[in-house]
Amino acid sequence: MRFGEKLRTLRMEQQLTQGELAQKAGLGVNTISNYEKGKTYPQDRSVYTRLAEILGVSVETLYNEGDTFISEAQSRYGYSGKKQAEQLVAEMGGLFAGGSLSDDDLDGVMRTLQEYYWKAKEENKKYAPNKYKK
Repeated sequence: MRFGEKLRTLRMEQQLTQGELAQKAGLGVNTISNYEKGKTYPQDRSVYTRLAEILGVSVETLYNEGDTFISEAQSRYGYSGKKQAEQLVAEMGGLFAGGSLSDDDLDGVMRTLQEYYWKAKEENKKYAPNKYKK
């Protein structure tokens, strides 16, 4: 389950509106709405901590390695990087859905794939728009 889905489920279990959660977390209602829709993710790790405390869960419950990967791909490579990362996460998640891998093993596979994604992006940097070259 992705961050936005977890956030919505936990918020509803606590019987909080988006506005109430936003106020308690010091965020805007649109921010919470965009998180729940999967349009954006917290850029600051402290937001995960605040939301977890309000919802009475551990940060790890909210945290999703795929979400962070997508967010980082967007910040490094823009919209196309985000779309590529989303596609990679969706396809790889689907590949192992219903399989016999434990969650830890699946996380390990996803981390390894992400490492290779970053390596491939770095090697192909010459094809990236100048604004994303560092």
